[in-house]
Amino acid sequence: MLIEAKVGESLDRLKSFDLLGLAQAWGLKLLGSIVILLLGMWLSRRLSKTLDRAFERAHMEATLRGFLRNIAYAAMLVIVIVAALQSLGVPTTSVMAVLGAAGLAIGLALKDSLSNIASGVMLIVQRPFHVGDFVQAAGLEGTVDQIRVFQTKLRTTDNRVVVVPNSLITTAPIINFTANPQRRIDLAVGVGYEDDLKAARAVLLEVAGANPLVLAAPPPEALVTTLAESSVNLELRAWVNTPDYGNARSELVAAVRDGLVERGLNIPYPQRDLHVYHRDADGRPLAEILARSVVDDGDMPKPPGSSSSGRK
Repeated sequence: MLIEAKVGESLDRLKSFDLLGLAQAWGLKLLGSIVILLLGMWLSRRLSKTLDRAFERAHMEATLRGFLRNIAYAAMLVIVIVAALQSLGVPTTSVMAVLGAAGLAIGLALKDSLSNIASGVMLIVQRPFHVGDFVQAAGLEGTVDQIRVFQTKLRTTDNRVVVVPNSLITTAPIINFTANPQRRIDLAVGVGYEDDLKAARAVLLEVAGANPLVLAAPPPEALVTTLAESSVNLELRAWVNTPDYGNARSELVAAVRDGLVERGLNIPYPQRDLHVYHRDADGRPLAEILARSVVDDGDMPKPPGSSSSGRK
């Protein structure tokens, strides 16, 4: 009887429960959440495009524009999803806690990638080099092909492609060889100590003045720089347009060599005289040991101070 009473009580409660009203209430909440989600996604897309156009009018780099546009779009989507869940009745405090923990875990797992992203943003904002520049970055030399958020692509002089992480570039010195329209060639030349330095300097200046790639202003210079071990070193300093640097340097090296030879000036090279002494284990010279081991028949020269008389 007790069981039947409990079953009857449960049935009465079910009859009194308004399923239709509950379905209508949850249906309205679900519909409102879907509307918020769709409207928020559309609004986020429009705002991200508007932000991209604003960056373009500010002449921001295309790579950085795309990166910031995607970050802004993702942040707005997160806000829209949280608002939709809150409209549905889901407690957003727990959701934010889960998102924070997930973000921390992802940040720790992708710390190297995040470092590359930060370095990429620095390269794009500060612009130490542009696409097409010839640079030395992270110990590598090449022409910049692409500057991405994570990596920078270089093309070497022998047409190899090198992809360098941006974090390695920003933590090492960057040398931009093509940043300025002009470069100076520093050509070291050595002549003999017996040669005429005035004549040598005249040859260097004459060679630089005769080369059409060398600029007249600033004028070329020929300086005496070092008194080396086997030569007196001079340095030819000549300014050229940056695109002409390689050809001009090659032509100047060949012309300087020919000019010095024609004027009878020497281009010395390091020389060393090596004397080898052989000694026995007790330190005596080997030549003395060999001389004493030969039987003296009277024809060998006697050392100074020795007696020339025979045996007593």
